[in-house]
Amino acid sequence: MLYEQPRTRKRLTFILQILFCLTYICSTAQESKKSIPINISGYAEVYYNYDFGNPSDDYRPRFICSYNRHNEININLAYLKAAWNTERLRANVALMTGTYANANLADEPGVLKNIFEANIGIKISKKSNLWIDAGVFPSHIGFESARGMDCGSLTRSMLADNSPYYESGVKITYQDKSEKWLASGLILNGWQRIQREAGNSLPAFGHQITYHPHKTITINSSSYIGSEGTDEERRMRYYHNLYMKFQFYREFEITLGFDIGLQQRKKGRSQHDVWFSPVLLYSFKPAKNLKLCTRIEYFDDTEAVIVESMSPYGFQTLGYSINFDYQIQPNMLWRIEGRGFLGRDKIFFMNDKPSNQNYSLTTALIVAFD
Repeated sequence: MLYEQPRTRKRLTFILQILFCLTYICSTAQESKKSIPINISGYAEVYYNYDFGNPSDDYRPRFICSYNRHNEININLAYLKAAWNTERLRANVALMTGTYANANLADEPGVLKNIFEANIGIKISKKSNLWIDAGVFPSHIGFESARGMDCGSLTRSMLADNSPYYESGVKITYQDKSEKWLASGLILNGWQRIQREAGNSLPAFGHQITYHPHKTITINSSSYIGSEGTDEERRMRYYHNLYMKFQFYREFEITLGFDIGLQQRKKGRSQHDVWFSPVLLYSFKPAKNLKLCTRIEYFDDTEAVIVESMSPYGFQTLGYSINFDYQIQPNMLWRIEGRGFLGRDKIFFMNDKPSNQNYSLTTALIVAFD
């Protein structure tokens, strides 16, 4: 559409201006005789996905927002980040592009779609590791993030793709001196929102507690409480995320996750719709630069609160995958993954015909630099 072109040009011009400023800051910092605590980093994921259902619109099923384009080479996520850290202050700004941003931030207006991270933090205690951060930052929910290099599998789980990847607001975080405990309390603009939903005046709240009893064990509990819809139709949403990671002999790692959510059916009513998702990942490193990871997961959203579905059973789907990773260099990773879904009903399509199954093959090349 022609009227979209000026908007696209304005967004592109704005992004290029910001990138130029970040580059200028980096070069100035390097030339300065006095050391400035600024670090410039970048990241990019180039991928190819083939969906054996052969979707006519070239999009993967709508509940998938990462690596969601079929039969084309594309960028899932690419960003440039500037980080400033001192003993008492810290700040991060990262601008992104890619199919992940197009899919997951579709409801954000204008250039907000291109914000991967933008926050400022201040340490409020001289003796304790106690910080207050405000802005846009990665979600406190889940063991997966938008940055694939940090995740065990190539694609994200159904659990991750249907819970917040990012959030905006303010949080207070404490970590003890032994670094075994981390606790955060959050006030947010809503469920995965940079800009608050129009007509909704109620802030959302969250918590996170992470415990490391041993360097090979991680236990995490995170929650979210907020409302959906305008004040007139307000429906409260409650969500809890629990995961545990166990590493054995450096070669083996197991991740167990379980999320559950509840949402009011109508304002002021006691009835709630429930959805939940368990997931298990098992990874094995047969050699220094090689890794295999298998995943089995299930997502049950009978009332289609999170995942839209026309089926009388809602969205009830079993997922499984296996991926192979090759570490080309410390900052370069090649991955390939086969993935399948099995639904209770015919919620997928195979050559435009209803099917209860879906299969795909994905490969990605990931590069990061600091």
